[in-house]
Amino acid sequence: MTLKTLTTLSKRSYILIGGAVLLAAAIAVGAAVSRDKSVPVTLADETPIQVTLNQALASNKNRPGDHFEATVSAPIVVDGKTIVPAGAQATGLVVDAERSGRLMGRARLELALESVDVNGVAYDIHTLDTGRKGGSHKKRNFALIGGGAGGGAIIGAIAGGGKGALIGGPVGAGAGVATAFITGKKDVRLPPETRLTFRLSQPVTITTKS
Repeated sequence: MTLKTLTTLSKRSYILIGGAVLLAAAIAVGAAVSRDKSVPVTLADETPIQVTLNQALASNKNRPGDHFEATVSAPIVVDGKTIVPAGAQATGLVVDAERSGRLMGRARLELALESVDVNGVAYDIHTLDTGRKGGSHKKRNFALIGGGAGGGAIIGAIAGGGKGALIGGPVGAGAGVATAFITGKKDVRLPPETRLTFRLSQPVTITTKS
């Protein structure tokens, strides 16, 4: 075998080896692309998003515009595929907050979610506000003020007859008002780990890995 023949065979071998290497690399890249193929999925409006609060919120502490953190507590599944996994982080916004008055004015706390993180990507979302109101003052105030007036009238009657009853009634009512004023606040308080359910007000498209 001549030197020229050996040289030709060597070149051909190099070409074949190089082609095989390139083919293997292309197959590997194709397989990786196939594994990492991204599929966009649209969540319809009214889709529920269940979360637990990572922090406490309260109508007498928070103000509109405050942000809060939460964790998705139940996965969002579409056609058997998990789109938003449990444990995904979400951020929210205090839409409205009104502290309780002492004798009137019900507390109010309205919240909405702003974003959810899926596979390291934060997706902007729009949800219907979740609002909670504090208890009403009326029945409680009537009981305290009425009870105070009745108690004062009884004590006044015992102490001074009919005139004492007339005096004792207003005094007792005043005491009832004072009690209602001192203890009357009924703010909305949500401790950490409180479970809340929001619903999308607009569709959102989230890209998932197939």
